[in-house]
Amino acid sequence: MKKSTMITVLTSVFAAVAGIFVYKSYQEKTKQEALEKDVDMHNSQEIDKRESVEADEDDAEKGLTQLDSAYRDEWQANAFPQTHREMEELEKDK
Repeated sequence: MKKSTMITVLTSVFAAVAGIFVYKSYQEKTKQEALEKDVDMHNSQEIDKRESVEADEDDAEKGLTQLDSAYRDEWQANAFPQTHREMEELEKDK
């Protein structure tokens, strides 16, 4: 093979590999940006300002933000006491 042909082939291979690396890094960057935009209830400040979705239907949800509502749902699912009175009753039962 001629030297000029060999240089052309190697340059083409190098360019293809560089293109693949650029494409992969672009995909990673786009994926990372999408993850950052994802609404995470622990990191979002907007969710802590909006009123609970269930505030119209449930009296216990009135005055709660969406974040507070999510925490309340989690506490109820784990049977966490909702009031000081319930906590005191649990302590007395021990």
